[in-house]
Amino acid sequence: MTRLPDFRLETYFSRWEFTARHHMTASDVQTMTLGELLALADEQDRAAFENLPLGYTETYGDPALREGIAQMYERVDAADVICFAGAEEALYLAMNVLLDAGDHAVVVTPNYQSAETVPLALCEVTGVALDPNRDWALDLDQIKAAIRPNTRVMSVNFPNNPTGKVIGFADFTELARICDEHGIHLFSDEVYRGLEHDPARTLPQAADLSERALSLNVTSKSLGLPGLRIGWIACRDRALLSRLERAKHYTTICNSAPSEVLARIALKSRRKILDRNRALIARNLPIFDTFFTEFADAFEWQSPDGGCVAYPRYLGPDGVEEFCTRLVEEAGVLLLPASIYRSELTPTPTDRFRIGVGRANPEDGLAAFSQWMRARR
Repeated sequence: MTRLPDFRLETYFSRWEFTARHHMTASDVQTMTLGELLALADEQDRAAFENLPLGYTETYGDPALREGIAQMYERVDAADVICFAGAEEALYLAMNVLLDAGDHAVVVTPNYQSAETVPLALCEVTGVALDPNRDWALDLDQIKAAIRPNTRVMSVNFPNNPTGKVIGFADFTELARICDEHGIHLFSDEVYRGLEHDPARTLPQAADLSERALSLNVTSKSLGLPGLRIGWIACRDRALLSRLERAKHYTTICNSAPSEVLARIALKSRRKILDRNRALIARNLPIFDTFFTEFADAFEWQSPDGGCVAYPRYLGPDGVEEFCTRLVEEAGVLLLPASIYRSELTPTPTDRFRIGVGRANPEDGLAAFSQWMRARR
């Protein structure tokens, strides 16, 4: 296995995430406190949390948590679920289990960096880029052209990070069919599912479409609970889940017992939490619309289809990298420039930045952003 490169996003965040005055590029929705989450617990789960033995837990995950996760799917049972310490561990181990040196993978770009770099460290990878000139459309003909006889994995992410794109139902189901036809595992990153701005555009979950497909999800993004560090993979191929369990023995072994109980509480109140988070984004988007309308000469703005991040285009002559650097240094406003999402597989836009729309009270950060922009005119 090739040594993995620095994780650009995390390196950038290590420098700025907790020092910038205005974190305007968050990829998660506004979180809640422990007390607020426990207030949603039923009597049984509250007692379980207060009297929890702090010992090891099951490698597959707490049985009650796995049952709660399975209820989110149409064709998945608790035995089809394995839990991890966040989505990153799940992604890393899945790629290492699914791919060997002689294999090939296809990855849609732009994407979360490890969706590309982990497969690249294991085998040959072909990228298929979403088209920014066609509302980030996914070309299924390019997908078909990228497939080889030794293709083992097709990796996608919708709603997409960083673009907020949600492809159509027909395209997604056809993608699953193509993968099944060629014996490919569809690896579907679904961490923003539930935050579609039009609920009618919510895609089916890959694990419901195919027995070979893997659906990745986590409490961090749509539920806004990244501190729990609880993610999971749902897949009806139980032999594959057994291989994932054995791989997990080399990483975390098991999850945090308190986090599993808290995740169970969150999933039982999932509808209420998602309603709250969608309402927060719906409140915020007009505020961002107003900001970008004022500075239409500097930005090309489009609301995301889903999730809580967007990927506007910067039109200034100084370039987006210098723009983002000066903005955080001079105004304390943190954005993610396009270089964080560059790809070794495909060309990617060099004039965009990620901005988050899911945190509470973005007015303060946008006010600092506006003041800085006006001073530059």
